[in-house]
Amino acid sequence: MEALPLFPLEIVLYPDEVLPLHIFEDRYREMIARAERTDTPFGVVLQTEGTLREMGCMAKVSKITETFEDGSYNIIATGQERFRITRTHHTHAWLSADVEPVLDRAQGAEPMLIERLIAQHIKLLELAGRTPSPSMYEDRERLSFFVAHNAGLTLEQKQDVLEIRSESMRVEYLIAHLKRFIPAVEQAEHVRQKVRSNGHFKDYPPEIGPST
Repeated sequence: MEALPLFPLEIVLYPDEVLPLHIFEDRYREMIARAERTDTPFGVVLQTEGTLREMGCMAKVSKITETFEDGSYNIIATGQERFRITRTHHTHAWLSADVEPVLDRAQGAEPMLIERLIAQHIKLLELAGRTPSPSMYEDRERLSFFVAHNAGLTLEQKQDVLEIRSESMRVEYLIAHLKRFIPAVEQAEHVRQKVRSNGHFKDYPPEIGPST
């Protein structure tokens, strides 16, 4: 297998997640154009403070949505499967790597845990002012990844979820996180409403942050 082109970013991509990206650096414009032309994947890997993680997620260019006069362009990429880096190369302007696939070792989560996670996530989205439909959780083989990309996780926590090799363990991780996080969101909303109701600080923002 040819070395996988890598796109180090301060994000964590999950399988099946849709990711909009603005591509502006020359080396990545060339890399992504090549991936789009040859219909081959590239790897999205979390990089923070110069440190590249060993595990990432393959992505494919779904479409180029907009191009600009300066040569930059916007794309929509879709997460594929996870991988682990075994060796990196600098044979191109961009970094590439030999990788091995990362597969789950265990079966899916119990229905009772799945139902609990869905209920928690719906509550969180409602607190954020959205109106989620239960149908959006249906027919998802790995529900944990769908929930994790929008569950108030820090980058480190998102990477933790990516690296867990069991759907059941990922679901349990997210249930524990939301059990802590939702009360913090509720409390922040209560404080915000209380401050607004006294006629002062009408633009007071909620102090909500990911749990640690």
